[in-house]
Amino acid sequence: MGIFDKLKSLPKPGKFSPSSAPHSHSLPLDHDTLAGYGTPAGMGASGGAKDVERTSRATLSARVGAKDPRRTHTGRIPMELISPVPVTEYQRRTTAMATSLLLQYPDEGFHDTVAAVHEQIEDLPEEIALDFREFFQWAEAASVRDVEEHYVETFDQRRRCSLFLSYYAVGDTRQRGMAILAFGQQLRALGFDFNENQELPDHLCVVLEALGLSEGSAHEQAVEFVASYRDGLEVLRTALEHTGSPYVSLIIALCRSLPQVDADTTQKYMDLIRTGPPAEVVGIADLPFPTVQPDDL
Repeated sequence: MGIFDKLKSLPKPGKFSPSSAPHSHSLPLDHDTLAGYGTPAGMGASGGAKDVERTSRATLSARVGAKDPRRTHTGRIPMELISPVPVTEYQRRTTAMATSLLLQYPDEGFHDTVAAVHEQIEDLPEEIALDFREFFQWAEAASVRDVEEHYVETFDQRRRCSLFLSYYAVGDTRQRGMAILAFGQQLRALGFDFNENQELPDHLCVVLEALGLSEGSAHEQAVEFVASYRDGLEVLRTALEHTGSPYVSLIIALCRSLPQVDADTTQKYMDLIRTGPPAEVVGIADLPFPTVQPDDL
């Protein structure tokens, strides 16, 4: 039984049901549209993996200051982002679904979820499977109460550990509402009816469930969608590493399954680490990520 069958038997239901929209529905995610928020990692625009490789440690150091280039108020900036490992579509889908399940709020069914996911990782690349095993080592030994307390302290009380991806793009500004609406539009364009009674559409668990359930051309579009928020994921990873949270292993596993980041995304990551998400602005500016117009749905 695969992880997608296991999902149906777990106490927590999925956050969407497949909609009547065909999964081949094309998202309007051309590179010109995405230019305002960085080219999705590895999707073929200028930049990409080779540009990242050319970016030396000295160059990155110069970007963030000479006194201690990796030191910010949240700690030292990692000089290397997570590199991808080769994965099949099914392995990426399994990684996304496993991460989505394990990042949900830990209730009384937490250990059942951990056990169900643990059975499904053997077919993943060894690097990714090892990341999950590191999380399991902690999760299986901890009580649900301990996991709950750690979860709340980490994700609910630390802004830089937010699981809401729109926060990394627009912060707590008046653009947040439009950002959340845009996430919902993207999910529907991917072919899913979103259950708004369970979670906001920009929640990482929701986005990853969509990535895990999509197949074929829809999966390629979902990868592009998630990759366009890679800088926020890397900020989350860095913050979890700084706090010593076991949940960092899940974000590392996810990042290993995504395409290589490009130079523009690397710069945005560095800027987010240094300054944090945007502060409140006056008026409404263009949103810094792809949106779907009503006529496109």
